[in-house]
Amino acid sequence: MIPEFFHVAIVGLMLLVPLFFIYKKAGFHPAWSLLVFLPGLGLLLIFMQLAFLPWPNLLGREGQES
Repeated sequence: MIPEFFHVAIVGLMLLVPLFFIYKKAGFHPAWSLLVFLPGLGLLLIFMQLAFLPWPNLLGREGQES
């Protein structure tokens, strides 16, 4: 039981750090990356939020071309 918990925690932290920076660059609050620790539903919510919600950092740039 204990070793399995540590494996889950390590994998969760390996996902948490990149998601923290993705949320930060997208303009969302980085604490949303903690959803990775919800079993099953957490990753689904993260991917749906990043895919379907408008990113706050891009709202001011809609009329500008790169």
